[in-house]
Amino acid sequence: MRGCGLKVALFLGAVVVLTAGVVVVAVLARSPVKTPGCTVAVPGQQDGYTFTPEQMDNAARISAVGTKLGLPPHAATVALATALQESKLRNLEGGDRDSVGLFQQRPSQGWGTVAQLRDPVYAATAFYEKLEKLPGWETLPITEAAQEIQRSGVPDAYAQWEPQSRAMAAAFNGQFPAALTCRNLTLAAPGDLASAATDELGTARLSGAHPAAQGWTYASWLVGRAEALGVDKVSFAGQTWTADSGAWAPDSAAGPDLSVHQAPAAPPSQ
Repeated sequence: MRGCGLKVALFLGAVVVLTAGVVVVAVLARSPVKTPGCTVAVPGQQDGYTFTPEQMDNAARISAVGTKLGLPPHAATVALATALQESKLRNLEGGDRDSVGLFQQRPSQGWGTVAQLRDPVYAATAFYEKLEKLPGWETLPITEAAQEIQRSGVPDAYAQWEPQSRAMAAAFNGQFPAALTCRNLTLAAPGDLASAATDELGTARLSGAHPAAQGWTYASWLVGRAEALGVDKVSFAGQTWTADSGAWAPDSAAGPDLSVHQAPAAPPSQ
Protein backbone atom coordinates (compact mmCIF):
# COMPACT_ATOMS: atom_id res chain seq x y z
CA MET A 1 0.00 0.00 0.00
CA ARG A 2 2.87 2.33 0.83
CA GLY A 3 4.29 1.73 -2.64
CA CYS A 4 0.92 2.50 -4.22
CA GLY A 5 0.73 5.74 -2.27
CA LEU A 6 4.18 6.75 -3.51
CA LYS A 7 3.18 6.05 -7.13
CA VAL A 8 0.03 8.13 -6.76
CA ALA A 9 2.01 10.97 -5.24
CA LEU A 10 4.54 10.87 -8.09
CA PHE A 11 1.74 10.77 -10.65
CA LEU A 12 -0.03 13.75 -9.09
CA GLY A 13 3.28 15.66 -8.93
CA ALA A 14 3.85 15.00 -12.62
CA VAL A 15 0.35 16.25 -13.41
CA VAL A 16 1.05 19.44 -11.45
CA VAL A 17 4.33 19.99 -13.28
CA LEU A 18 2.74 19.33 -16.66
CA THR A 19 -0.17 21.60 -15.83
CA ALA A 20 2.21 24.34 -14.75
CA GLY A 21 4.12 23.84 -17.97
CA VAL A 22 0.95 24.23 -19.99
CA VAL A 23 0.14 27.42 -18.10
CA VAL A 24 3.61 28.82 -18.77
CA VAL A 25 3.39 27.98 -22.46
CA ALA A 26 -0.05 29.55 -22.65
CA VAL A 27 1.17 32.74 -20.98
CA LEU A 28 4.16 32.96 -23.30
CA ALA A 29 1.93 32.42 -26.31
CA ARG A 30 -0.21 35.36 -25.23
CA SER A 31 2.87 37.60 -24.73
CA PRO A 32 4.90 37.62 -27.96
CA VAL A 33 8.22 39.43 -28.02
CA LYS A 34 7.79 42.86 -29.59
CA THR A 35 10.76 43.33 -31.88
CA PRO A 36 11.67 46.91 -32.79
CA GLY A 37 11.66 47.56 -36.52
CA CYS A 38 10.96 49.99 -39.34
CA THR A 39 9.21 48.92 -42.55
CA VAL A 40 9.01 50.71 -45.87
CA ALA A 41 6.23 49.56 -48.17
CA VAL A 42 5.42 51.15 -51.53
CA PRO A 43 2.79 50.16 -54.11
CA GLY A 44 3.62 46.90 -55.86
CA GLN A 45 5.39 45.39 -52.84
CA GLN A 46 3.38 42.92 -50.80
CA ASP A 47 5.25 42.96 -47.50
CA GLY A 48 7.77 45.77 -47.83
CA TYR A 49 11.29 45.82 -46.46
CA THR A 50 12.08 45.85 -42.76
CA PHE A 51 15.17 47.28 -41.07
CA THR A 52 16.27 48.01 -37.53
CA PRO A 53 15.52 51.47 -36.13
CA GLU A 54 19.27 52.19 -36.23
CA GLN A 55 19.44 51.32 -39.93
CA MET A 56 16.38 53.41 -40.77
CA ASP A 57 17.70 56.33 -38.74
CA ASN A 58 20.86 56.33 -40.85
CA ALA A 59 18.86 55.89 -44.05
CA ALA A 60 16.75 58.93 -43.10
CA ARG A 61 19.90 61.01 -42.65
CA ILE A 62 21.42 59.91 -45.94
CA SER A 63 18.28 60.62 -47.92
CA ALA A 64 17.67 63.93 -46.14
CA VAL A 65 21.07 65.23 -47.19
CA GLY A 66 20.18 64.46 -50.80
CA THR A 67 16.96 66.44 -50.33
CA LYS A 68 18.91 69.37 -48.87
CA LEU A 69 21.24 69.34 -51.89
CA GLY A 70 18.26 69.35 -54.26
CA LEU A 71 19.07 65.95 -55.74
CA PRO A 72 16.47 63.58 -57.24
CA PRO A 73 15.44 60.26 -55.63
CA HIS A 74 17.86 58.41 -57.92
CA ALA A 75 20.76 59.97 -55.99
CA ALA A 76 19.37 58.71 -52.68
CA THR A 77 18.87 55.26 -54.21
CA VAL A 78 22.53 55.09 -55.22
CA ALA A 79 23.68 56.34 -51.81
CA LEU A 80 21.45 53.96 -49.86
CA ALA A 81 22.45 50.94 -51.95
CA THR A 82 26.08 51.84 -51.36
CA ALA A 83 25.66 52.18 -47.61
CA LEU A 84 23.71 48.92 -47.42
CA GLN A 85 26.51 47.08 -49.16
CA GLU A 86 29.37 48.76 -47.34
CA SER A 87 28.06 48.87 -43.77
CA LYS A 88 24.49 47.48 -43.73
CA LEU A 89 23.50 51.05 -42.84
CA ARG A 90 25.51 51.04 -39.63
CA ASN A 91 27.93 53.80 -38.68
CA LEU A 92 30.93 51.51 -38.22
CA GLU A 93 33.99 52.52 -36.24
CA GLY A 94 36.28 50.61 -38.59
CA GLY A 95 36.46 48.24 -41.53
CA ASP A 96 38.82 47.11 -44.25
CA ARG A 97 42.15 48.90 -43.80
CA ASP A 98 41.26 52.45 -42.66
CA SER A 99 37.63 52.43 -43.84
CA VAL A 100 35.07 53.92 -41.45
CA GLY A 101 31.44 55.00 -41.28
CA LEU A 102 28.31 54.35 -43.28
CA PHE A 103 30.05 54.33 -46.65
CA GLN A 104 33.35 52.83 -45.42
CA GLN A 105 35.18 55.86 -46.75
CA ARG A 106 38.93 56.00 -46.22
CA PRO A 107 40.82 58.95 -44.74
CA SER A 108 43.92 57.83 -46.64
CA GLN A 109 42.02 58.29 -49.91
CA GLY A 110 41.17 61.90 -49.19
CA TRP A 111 37.58 61.45 -47.97
CA GLY A 112 38.17 63.31 -44.70
CA THR A 113 39.21 62.64 -41.13
CA VAL A 114 37.91 59.71 -39.12
CA ALA A 115 35.76 62.07 -37.05
CA GLN A 116 34.28 63.63 -40.17
CA LEU A 117 33.51 60.30 -41.79
CA ARG A 118 31.75 59.08 -38.63
CA ASP A 119 29.37 62.04 -39.05
CA PRO A 120 26.51 60.75 -41.27
CA VAL A 121 25.78 64.21 -42.68
CA TYR A 122 29.40 64.82 -43.66
CA ALA A 123 29.80 61.31 -45.07
CA ALA A 124 26.61 61.53 -47.13
CA THR A 125 27.50 65.00 -48.41
CA ALA A 126 30.93 63.77 -49.50
CA PHE A 127 29.34 60.84 -51.31
CA TYR A 128 26.80 63.01 -53.14
CA GLU A 129 29.49 65.49 -54.17
CA LYS A 130 31.44 62.67 -55.82
CA LEU A 131 28.27 61.33 -57.42
CA GLU A 132 27.40 64.68 -58.99
CA LYS A 133 30.80 64.79 -60.67
CA LEU A 134 30.14 61.56 -62.57
CA PRO A 135 29.16 62.26 -66.18
CA GLY A 136 25.60 61.10 -66.80
CA TRP A 137 25.14 59.80 -63.26
CA GLU A 138 21.42 60.51 -63.44
CA THR A 139 20.94 57.66 -65.92
CA LEU A 140 23.68 55.28 -64.79
CA PRO A 141 22.54 51.94 -63.31
CA ILE A 142 22.77 51.90 -59.54
CA THR A 143 25.65 49.45 -59.34
CA GLU A 144 27.72 51.30 -61.96
CA ALA A 145 27.30 54.67 -60.27
CA ALA A 146 28.17 53.21 -56.87
CA GLN A 147 31.21 51.39 -58.21
CA GLU A 148 32.56 54.51 -59.92
CA ILE A 149 32.68 56.17 -56.52
CA GLN A 150 33.63 53.29 -54.23
CA ARG A 151 36.01 51.27 -56.44
CA SER A 152 34.98 48.08 -54.68
CA GLY A 153 36.58 44.68 -55.18
CA VAL A 154 33.05 43.30 -55.74
CA PRO A 155 31.64 45.82 -58.22
CA ASP A 156 28.37 44.03 -58.86
CA ALA A 157 27.41 43.67 -55.19
CA TYR A 158 25.51 46.96 -55.03
CA ALA A 159 22.82 45.69 -57.40
CA GLN A 160 21.37 43.33 -54.77
CA TRP A 161 20.26 46.31 -52.68
CA GLU A 162 18.50 48.21 -55.46
CA PRO A 163 14.88 47.19 -54.60
CA GLN A 164 15.23 48.11 -50.93
CA SER A 165 17.02 51.35 -51.75
CA ARG A 166 14.46 52.43 -54.32
CA ALA A 167 11.67 51.83 -51.82
CA MET A 168 13.39 53.84 -49.09
CA ALA A 169 14.31 56.66 -51.48
CA ALA A 170 10.70 56.83 -52.67
CA ALA A 171 9.39 57.03 -49.09
CA PHE A 172 11.95 59.60 -47.95
CA ASN A 173 11.29 61.74 -51.04
CA GLY A 174 7.57 61.82 -50.39
CA GLN A 175 6.53 59.88 -53.48
CA PHE A 176 4.04 57.75 -51.56
CA PRO A 177 2.00 58.69 -48.46
CA ALA A 178 2.48 56.84 -45.19
CA ALA A 179 5.05 54.52 -46.78
CA LEU A 180 7.33 54.31 -43.73
CA THR A 181 6.41 52.99 -40.29
CA CYS A 182 8.45 52.27 -37.15
CA ARG A 183 7.23 50.23 -34.18
CA ASN A 184 8.25 49.10 -30.70
CA LEU A 185 10.73 51.94 -30.41
CA THR A 186 12.69 52.86 -27.31
CA LEU A 187 12.48 56.62 -27.56
CA ALA A 188 15.48 58.67 -26.53
CA ALA A 189 15.10 61.92 -24.61
CA PRO A 190 13.73 64.65 -26.88
CA GLY A 191 16.50 65.81 -29.19
CA ASP A 192 17.08 69.21 -30.79
CA LEU A 193 14.65 68.71 -33.65
CA ALA A 194 15.22 72.12 -35.24
CA SER A 195 19.00 71.68 -35.37
CA ALA A 196 18.75 68.13 -36.74
CA ALA A 197 16.27 69.19 -39.42
CA THR A 198 18.39 72.17 -40.44
CA ASP A 199 21.55 70.08 -40.58
CA GLU A 200 20.01 67.23 -42.55
CA LEU A 201 17.03 68.61 -44.48
CA GLY A 202 18.19 72.20 -44.77
CA THR A 203 15.17 73.66 -42.96
CA ALA A 204 13.79 73.89 -39.44
CA ARG A 205 10.28 74.64 -40.71
CA LEU A 206 8.63 71.26 -40.49
CA SER A 207 5.27 72.01 -38.92
CA GLY A 208 2.59 73.69 -40.99
CA ALA A 209 1.26 73.54 -44.54
CA HIS A 210 3.32 71.81 -47.24
CA PRO A 211 2.75 70.44 -50.73
CA ALA A 212 2.02 66.70 -50.55
CA ALA A 213 5.44 65.41 -51.63
CA GLN A 214 7.33 67.80 -49.36
CA GLY A 215 5.05 67.08 -46.42
CA TRP A 216 5.50 63.33 -46.75
CA THR A 217 9.25 63.84 -47.16
CA TYR A 218 9.36 65.60 -43.80
CA ALA A 219 6.90 63.17 -42.18
CA SER A 220 8.89 60.12 -43.29
CA TRP A 221 12.12 61.70 -42.02
CA LEU A 222 10.48 62.33 -38.65
CA VAL A 223 9.31 58.71 -38.35
CA GLY A 224 12.67 57.36 -39.50
CA ARG A 225 14.48 59.50 -36.90
CA ALA A 226 11.80 59.07 -34.22
CA GLU A 227 13.74 56.82 -31.85
CA ALA A 228 16.86 59.00 -31.81
CA LEU A 229 14.97 62.31 -31.53
CA GLY A 230 12.24 61.19 -29.14
CA VAL A 231 9.39 61.74 -31.60
CA ASP A 232 6.21 59.97 -30.51
CA LYS A 233 3.62 61.45 -32.89
CA VAL A 234 3.55 62.74 -36.47
CA SER A 235 0.47 63.92 -38.37
CA PHE A 236 0.04 64.99 -41.97
CA ALA A 237 -2.73 65.08 -44.56
CA GLY A 238 -5.34 63.58 -42.27
CA GLN A 239 -3.19 60.67 -41.07
CA THR A 240 -1.28 60.14 -37.84
CA TRP A 241 1.61 57.88 -36.85
CA THR A 242 2.29 57.24 -33.18
CA ALA A 243 5.11 55.42 -31.49
CA ASP A 244 2.54 53.51 -29.44
CA SER A 245 0.69 52.11 -32.45
CA GLY A 246 3.69 51.94 -34.78
CA ALA A 247 1.42 52.62 -37.76
CA TRP A 248 -0.23 55.37 -39.79
CA ALA A 249 -4.00 55.64 -39.48
CA PRO A 250 -6.69 58.07 -40.64
CA ASP A 251 -7.21 60.78 -38.05
CA SER A 252 -10.09 63.24 -38.32
CA ALA A 253 -8.37 65.50 -35.80
CA ALA A 254 -5.08 65.60 -37.69
CA GLY A 255 -5.96 68.17 -40.32
CA PRO A 256 -4.02 68.81 -43.55
CA ASP A 257 -0.90 70.37 -42.01
CA LEU A 258 2.20 68.64 -40.70
CA SER A 259 2.56 68.46 -36.93
CA VAL A 260 5.05 66.68 -34.72
CA HIS A 261 5.22 65.89 -31.01
CA GLN A 262 8.17 64.73 -28.93
CA ALA A 263 7.71 62.57 -25.86
CA PRO A 264 8.50 64.41 -22.61
CA ALA A 265 11.73 63.50 -20.94
CA ALA A 266 11.47 60.89 -18.21
CA PRO A 267 11.74 62.32 -14.67
CA PRO A 268 15.08 61.71 -12.96
CA SER A 269 15.26 58.60 -10.83
CA GLN A 270 15.15 59.14 -7.07
